Amino acid sequence: MRRDDICLYLNPDDRARLQALVANRNTPRKLVWRAEIVLATAECHGTFEIMRRAKTSKPTVWRWQERYLDEGVEGLRRDKTRPSRVPPLPRDTRLKVITKTVQETPPNATHWSRSSVAEAVGISPSSVGRIWAEAGLKPHVTRSFKVSNDPMFEGKVTDIVGLYLDPPERAVVLCVDEKSQIQALDRTQRGLPLKKGRAATMTHDYKRHGTTTLFAALDVKSGKVIGECLPRHRAQEFLRFLRRIDRSVPKSREVHFVLDNYATHKMPEVSAWLDKHPRFKLHFTLTSASWLNMVERFFAEITSKRIRRGSYTSVDDLESAIYDYLLQHNTKPKPFTWTKTAENILRRERRALDALDEIRGNR
Repeated sequence: MRRDDICLYLNPDDRARLQALVANRNTPRKLVWRAEIVLATAECHGTFEIMRRAKTSKPTVWRWQERYLDEGVEGLRRDKTRPSRVPPLPRDTRLKVITKTVQETPPNATHWSRSSVAEAVGISPSSVGRIWAEAGLKPHVTRSFKVSNDPMFEGKVTDIVGLYLDPPERAVVLCVDEKSQIQALDRTQRGLPLKKGRAATMTHDYKRHGTTTLFAALDVKSGKVIGECLPRHRAQEFLRFLRRIDRSVPKSREVHFVLDNYATHKMPEVSAWLDKHPRFKLHFTLTSASWLNMVERFFAEITSKRIRRGSYTSVDDLESAIYDYLLQHNTKPKPFTWTKTAENILRRERRALDALDEIRGNR
């Protein structure tokens, strides 16, 4: 039998799969013509006819006929890997790039770039990029962190996380804080609306129309937020907000506050009011650990969804927008879910401290 006259037998399952690939509009074009080659071969068309239909060369037709015979339909789905014509870099060179990236800094910058490492080592920038990708290195990226030095770290973490994961019966757990200095910014010009191929625009300059402070108490269980906008965030404003919470929460319920160490929360008049209202229990977060207060997550949402991209002609306009957001949020509240146990947090804190001690010891 001549090579031009080859004819394949397709079982019904393979034929159905190949026809489905050809008919599916989402199938990659190269996979379509591979399937067409096999289907045409099964119909006993000659090589030149298959070449004309698939618009490809004779070696290509033969290649995919043989691939189907060897590996079936799945063999058509993947390309054969070809060895690179560029020899791989020596292991010593790769180690030199990684060592220099991790342990050294360039003389004229705080971190390495692909071109600076390439110049120092004597290889191409693309080779440096591949080495970094394989090693998982991103010198241009930094992440901020802060390890709390609170001497009561373990006790406070255990206490607050315990409130989140296993709150007391017949008690309300509220995460309380102030979002201060929210600016009523009015853009100097109207931005262009969102459209295909263009993001919405807004001017970089603005007019200031004053500030407000949002006092908020997030109910950990229900997700509802008690909020009030006040011009300042002194002890008298905090007391006013405490009285509002007292009116909002049924008298029969014990109230646990999670709040930070801001001086306003510890003023004598605040302490005197709390002494007269023993159902209120305060749980102070760690120093340098605002992440432990879940109301910060609510502040992030109201900032990104309502405040940051808004334009406000007055403080009243800004406060109306905030109250409208609170109303809609409380209509369909969704509580945040705390997932980290106290043991997990403490373990990560100890690991961070050990790493910092190791760095100090190497200096």
